[in-house]
Amino acid sequence: MTTELMIKARAGDGGAFRELTEPYRRELLVHCYRMLGSFQDAEDALQDALLAAWQGLGGFEGRASIRTWLYRIATNRCLNALRSAKRRQAKEWDVPEIEPPEPTGFSEVVWLEPYPDALLEGAIDGPLGPEARYEQTEALSLAFVTALQVLPARQRAVLILREVLGYHADEVAEMLDSTVVSVNSALKRARAGLQRRLPTGEHSAPAPNSPTEQALVAKFVRAYGAGDVDTLVALLTDDVRVSMPPIPLEYRGRDAVSRFYASIISHRRYDLVPTRANGQVAFGTYLYAPTDGIRHGTGLLVLTLTGDRISALTRFDNSVLPSFGLPRSLPGS
Repeated sequence: MTTELMIKARAGDGGAFRELTEPYRRELLVHCYRMLGSFQDAEDALQDALLAAWQGLGGFEGRASIRTWLYRIATNRCLNALRSAKRRQAKEWDVPEIEPPEPTGFSEVVWLEPYPDALLEGAIDGPLGPEARYEQTEALSLAFVTALQVLPARQRAVLILREVLGYHADEVAEMLDSTVVSVNSALKRARAGLQRRLPTGEHSAPAPNSPTEQALVAKFVRAYGAGDVDTLVALLTDDVRVSMPPIPLEYRGRDAVSRFYASIISHRRYDLVPTRANGQVAFGTYLYAPTDGIRHGTGLLVLTLTGDRISALTRFDNSVLPSFGLPRSLPGS
């Protein structure tokens, strides 16, 4: 069937091309997201890659699988995008009538965006090569994707292709028009850079929808909705971190996070609408406005859980809500 589709696609049959590439679309989008850290940029890169594949079908020699060929094109399109990228710029704090406390630091990766779990079906259960070292869900976590963004682009590509997707060094060398020696050298440097960035700890995240996760989330929702800062802070790890791309402000440690949330949720009424992002618990956040009775979407909040505590809270602005099927506002209640 694949051979027949390829013949038809090469003859200019767009439907055959779509049928040929559709099984790989979702996993390629995840790949572009890991490379770029931005869901919108990943969608653009994937469209660019598929157009290049359509235009380059005549050059497909069949030495590698169609999947590997598409990964080669997508990876190089992402590298091109990174070389010429107009990355999303940092934004100033823009929440009216709320003045945040002095931050403890500033985030580097202000272009980071969340990835909707609703698009992961069929995207992270594809075949992996024998070299893969990371679970697919782990390699999509916000912490992992953020750490990837700090690596030089070529090291990032090598690490994803080798240790997330499991391609052999010689396959990666061919994909990147490089050598095995160069690929192995880049991988060694990428491993070291990634380990410096990834959080370490003795506790892992609870299983999705497990009793531990559900109990922790229920406590968090009650505390957040009630503006109960003390109860919320009691759910956090000592080294908890709050970040809010594209706003570069960052708060580390319970004391700093307590001051931040005291300025955000005290004496205000929020509703949280559950969803999931990057394999993690997430909420659309809606602030009740007494002037018009409408609950206005203020953003998306993604929790990183470690054991029975919350170790990171990442807040994204309300521009990402539509990607999660969430409205910009809710009627009053």
